[in-house]
Amino acid sequence: MFFTLAITFLFCALCGRLAYIQIFEGKELQIKASEQWYRDLPLRAPRGKIKDAAGNILVDNKDVFTVYARPRAVTDKPYTAAALAGVLDLDEHKLLERIGSRVSEVTVKRKIDEAQAQVLRKLALPGVYLTPDTERNYPYGASLSKVLGFTNIDNVGQNGLEGYYDTYLKGTDGFAYTNTDLTGREIDSTRTRYVPAIPGCSVTLSVDKSIQSFADFAVASAIYEWKAKAASMLIMDVTDGGIVAMSAMPSFDLNEPPRSDIDLLNALSKNSMIVDVFEPGSTFKIFTTAAAIENKCVSERDSFYCRGYHVVDGQRIRCWRSIGHGSQNLTDGVKNSCNVVFMNLALRLGVERFYDGLEGFGFNAKTNIDFYGESRGILLGRETVKNIDLARIGFGQAVACTPLQLITGVSAVVNGGTLYEPYFVKRIEDYRGTKIFEREKKPVRQVISPQTSEKMKELLENVVANGSGKKSQVPGFRIGGKTGTAQKYGSDGHIAEGKYISSFVGFAPVENPKYAILMLVDEPGPGAYYGSLVAAPFVGDVFSRIFNYTLLPPSVVPEPVPTVTMPLLIGKSATEAAAILTALKLTFEMAGDNAAGIVESTLPIPGTVIPNNDVVLVRLTE
Repeated sequence: MFFTLAITFLFCALCGRLAYIQIFEGKELQIKASEQWYRDLPLRAPRGKIKDAAGNILVDNKDVFTVYARPRAVTDKPYTAAALAGVLDLDEHKLLERIGSRVSEVTVKRKIDEAQAQVLRKLALPGVYLTPDTERNYPYGASLSKVLGFTNIDNVGQNGLEGYYDTYLKGTDGFAYTNTDLTGREIDSTRTRYVPAIPGCSVTLSVDKSIQSFADFAVASAIYEWKAKAASMLIMDVTDGGIVAMSAMPSFDLNEPPRSDIDLLNALSKNSMIVDVFEPGSTFKIFTTAAAIENKCVSERDSFYCRGYHVVDGQRIRCWRSIGHGSQNLTDGVKNSCNVVFMNLALRLGVERFYDGLEGFGFNAKTNIDFYGESRGILLGRETVKNIDLARIGFGQAVACTPLQLITGVSAVVNGGTLYEPYFVKRIEDYRGTKIFEREKKPVRQVISPQTSEKMKELLENVVANGSGKKSQVPGFRIGGKTGTAQKYGSDGHIAEGKYISSFVGFAPVENPKYAILMLVDEPGPGAYYGSLVAAPFVGDVFSRIFNYTLLPPSVVPEPVPTVTMPLLIGKSATEAAAILTALKLTFEMAGDNAAGIVESTLPIPGTVIPNNDVVLVRLTE
């Protein structure tokens, strides 16, 4: 009886153990067994495509292959090492060492092309295998390099949209399973089993490839013409915040990123329009004006007097025009970009109302664009700002913002007063074409009233029609905008002598704004550094191309523009030169802070025939 009970107990224990293994450990043991029975080769999932708004391919894939070797299945190791080294341009001795090791599998080389793969297929080396792979392909090279980003050798997004949307783009890898014996050699009679890869999602941007090409050409032309350190252009759809184009140079070919020089790669791939801040200068006057009108701090009846400077808390702050603008109303002040006018407007607003307005336009906060590394800009704290700081902020000094913040705010000024969250990606679809995300425009807040927006459009159109923005004009179309010329600061925090960022921000058509364009030229060569001369013409050229591309009908019937001959001003005083140019209806920029200076040169040179509404440069002696 004891013996029977013992046997029964052992039998029950064994059954219990078997049941435990089957129920609780079965899957884990099955996986371990499969690892001994099978050898798997990865089937890399192709990344999803990136397209522009019209469906044009901006990023796709090209077919490549990865070479693997299973050392235990390689029958003639010296011959195999020599053959692989010859085809793949590898070190034969190191390769022989690797395939002579006791590991189950080694990766010989990644990303080989079809020609090399064909040679290896013909060689039919035992123990050597090819698996299909993909490599990122950028058909337009350097275009949108700072936006699209790039991937590493494993097709993982590293930066830009490739990195930000990597979860959607990367897909899911598959595998090819083959039965092997105990030593890892493939069994001849076995069948290969496949778990197919799932391709990544395709991503459609708000970018328009044709308009992007216009921006690329303008940026390259600006660098060449003005011998500039860098240049950039940002184009936004003011009706919803979509990025239509974003171009910046210097850049690099995305198909051949300089991976060997990490510092250079980081510098070239950084999207300065989103990451870096700059002092906006006169383009910032747009927001001072809008806030003053919205808060009823100014009217058309108000008069301002500029003697070339304004005294705030005992300190003299100069206007950009050292001889002054004299008496002017708001329209004239905006057209002339008179610093004194905007100092007065900022002081009338006071800290609370002015800061409420600026923060309403999105300054001192991130825009939440779908991109890594965005900066929030720099705005002095309300509790620390003084009247002199307020006055400087009024005309675009003592404040810093990103180009993206600037154009997003300008779009709100001219679109009826609504600030929209900017974006790149408008739609995401899986590999079957099923939509999994659709961008809807996202209003953040109503910043100003439609009435204020209409008044701002009127004032900014006058800047282009009769002021410093004349070189952005396109015959037959109504364009508004504002020029800017900002000094740069060195690493020590002091103003860098002779270094400027020339800018122009414009929008069109005025009657129903669709596009806003911001052009920045960083450190143009010596001579003309004003935004009216350096940046505005390129914005006008891009607008002209956009109007032709979109078949937009003209707003007005273009009229022939009369011409005048550039007068000889050399040797005359600044005041005399200003009077002569004003009489000829020419807008002018004066380089030099000396109100008593003498004209030493002009651009264009005397005797040149120019439109009578052109912008000219007058250089004064120090």
